[in-house]
This record gives sequence, structure tokens and C-alpha cells, in this order.
Amino acid sequence: GAMLQTLLQVALGGAIGASARYLTNAGALRAFGSGFPWGTVIVNVAGSFVMGLLVVILAQRDALRLAPFLMTGILGGFTTFSAFSMDAMKLFQSGQPALAALYVAGSVALSLAAIVAGAALARGVLA
Repeated sequence: GAMLQTLLQVALGGAIGASARYLTNAGALRAFGSGFPWGTVIVNVAGSFVMGLLVVILAQRDALRLAPFLMTGILGGFTTFSAFSMDAMKLFQSGQPALAALYVAGSVALSLAAIVAGAALARGVLA
């Protein structure tokens, strides 16, 4: 029924999002090297921005039926709190507590700013 259809949407979206995260992380490693977890920052900030866009667009377009696929599935698979936590722990354990703290504070602040910016952009464009 409807629950199975929603579950399949989340699963398909999750596969797409996780694949996009893998490619983003691989690209960030090639571009920036492995000294700092830029890939995790990029996916979390970009995912937060797109989440801000979607929460407004889907509500205004009366398209919340797409939320399981787009928001829970794709963005849930694309962004990752567990990788963020692991990256912070690795920086701390490698004797870089200040960089770990900067990573945590910067990631949270940029992701919060990004979701606000995404929602504001969607409201402005759709106004």
C-alpha cells in the first residue's frame, strides 16, 4: 500500500543521495587532499541549503508527497552526521583539538546558515 510506496521512494532517494555523497567526497579528496574533511563539510552545507529550498518549495507547491523521496531519501542519504562525528573525532585524536573544534563549529554554523539561505531564496523566488 501507501507505506510500501513511501518506503520505496525513501530507499531509491537514499541510494541516489549516498552515491552523490560518495562522488562528492571522492572529488573533495582529489581537490583538497585528506588533511581536512572538506567532503563532509560540502555535503552537509549543500544538503542543508537544498533542504531549505525544498521545505519552502514543496509546501508552496502543495507537493509534500515528494518529501519522502527528496528530503528523507536523497538529502538523508547525501548528508551525514555520522561521518561528521567521525571526522571530528579523528581530528581530535590526531592531536588537533583546535581544528576539530573549528570543524564542528564551522560545519554547524554553515549548515544552519545554508538552510536559512535556501528557505529565504525559495521564498524570494516564489513570492
